[in-house]
Amino acid sequence: MNNRSHSIQVAGAALLLALAFFSPSAFSQDADSLRFVKPYWEKERVAKGVVLIKQQFFNKALFGANQYISYMIIKNKKRKNGFNIAAEAKQLKTTAAFAEAVNAGAAVNGNFFYIKEGGSEDYVKVNGTVISKNTVPGNGRMAFHQKAAVLVSRGQLSIQKGGADPDWPDTCNAASVLCSGPLLLMNGIKEMQADDAFSRNRHPRTAVGVTTKGSVILLVADGRNANAAGLNLEELAKIMRWLGCTSAINLDGGGSSTLWVKHKGVINHPSDNKKWDHEGQRNVANILYFKR
Repeated sequence: MNNRSHSIQVAGAALLLALAFFSPSAFSQDADSLRFVKPYWEKERVAKGVVLIKQQFFNKALFGANQYISYMIIKNKKRKNGFNIAAEAKQLKTTAAFAEAVNAGAAVNGNFFYIKEGGSEDYVKVNGTVISKNTVPGNGRMAFHQKAAVLVSRGQLSIQKGGADPDWPDTCNAASVLCSGPLLLMNGIKEMQADDAFSRNRHPRTAVGVTTKGSVILLVADGRNANAAGLNLEELAKIMRWLGCTSAINLDGGGSSTLWVKHKGVINHPSDNKKWDHEGQRNVANILYFKR
């Protein structure tokens, strides 16, 4: 990434057209979708084909609540570097520490993990090496966050729905695999979510989506604060669809949710320290990152 980036305040709808990454048909004409494009989003081109966008919604302007949304738009194509996963088998580190170690340009936290003993609960493969498998109980039933995955091949990212067997990721034809979930969108269709507290309640959320315009969205919605209520999965899926995604997946959220950018640091307001600042990162087991 270069340091010659510049910030431009432009209207939301004009921004979407100017970026030429979105299709107008991606926006349903309900009140929240219109509120989503109406604000003056802050846009910053941080590298060729890489844009950082963020917005604070005050006065309960989005889904009847205050919200803070930040996301990256990154061109998705095969290249020498591009997207990849960084992971540790047991050690937990902040998203920033993982990203800096691999000289990433941008990164978000990865999948679900064990806070006490370290390591992912879910399947992770990095450059052909399996770091962890899907951990399932004796009944063999996978968790909701083991039924889909982010795949990376030659720097290009895709999202895949999983199979019925916990070892299904072994069959994925990709150098790097990060299991997570639940799946939000697949082939332009919104996935049904479980009727449980995890889906219904608002939390900080991290999501990844692939758009019709050949880009990847790395998105974090803050929460657990008066400035940002967070999103439930229905609201998260709506936002990813409004941004033009045909496929999208939920990653670990809550105190883990972090968006990091080179030369800028943490962009959102991680909630683990219960403060509205950029210092509350939680140690995580892995990240999804982009490198030029």
